[in-house]
Amino acid sequence: MNEILVIGATGTTGTRISTFLRKRGIGVREATRTPGPDAAQVRFDWADSETHAPALEGVSAVYLIAPIGVADPAPLVRPFLDEAVRHGVRRAVVLGSSAIQEADHGMGALYRLVRTTMPEWAVLRPSWFMQNFTGELPLARDVRAGEIVTATGPGRVAFIDADDIAAVGGHALIDPVAHNTEHILTGPQALSYAEAAAIIAARTGKSVAHRTITPDELAARLVAYGIPEDFAAMLAALDDDIRAGTQDHVTDTVLRVAGRAPRSFGEFIDKEL
Repeated sequence: MNEILVIGATGTTGTRISTFLRKRGIGVREATRTPGPDAAQVRFDWADSETHAPALEGVSAVYLIAPIGVADPAPLVRPFLDEAVRHGVRRAVVLGSSAIQEADHGMGALYRLVRTTMPEWAVLRPSWFMQNFTGELPLARDVRAGEIVTATGPGRVAFIDADDIAAVGGHALIDPVAHNTEHILTGPQALSYAEAAAIIAARTGKSVAHRTITPDELAARLVAYGIPEDFAAMLAALDDDIRAGTQDHVTDTVLRVAGRAPRSFGEFIDKEL
């Protein structure tokens, strides 16, 4: 098998996909805007089409993360996929979201684009990442400040560990038979943010509570964090969907594809916090 190009190779799922592949002896080409001295890294910028063809040389499959912070990424991704096909790339696995359905515009447009452009494909549609509770994202800052602020109300989400996403994505990239499907990925239990806050408090001994605000208030809060207005509005709308119950479900996809049960939220908190 030729190398697999991992876009967003230094990100949350990209690093884990790369590790999954290397453990199985698969060559990895890490695409990043700022490559280091590692020979496995190659410069890649969605906004610079001249970086696309060199990154695709000798590649058999692509793990694709859309441009971060772009509300309608298809116009940037479409010419890249066309270039990939010209270079003989057969398979693409794209990271989407369980909350975003296939659509004509926005992130959902990528699902049809990959399905209709690539000979072999898979769409990963994970629920909200457990990793959002750590690091430097707004939610993680809220956790450290002791108050999780969302527009979700009592709505529940089956948070998923990025390691489990990478396990399914890795199989979708290398399994002999192409998956050619969308994978809805969740953790083993749906939780409200109030329940998640209670688990964090119980496991860490720190005071953490949940406060609900309106979607408009959340969008303004995200803009204050530096997120573009259109992207902040989309994120706030997703919170409102959670409030309506659209994410209160659990799937067995991780177990079926990766052959192991997904990590629970409590297990994640014990390890990461």
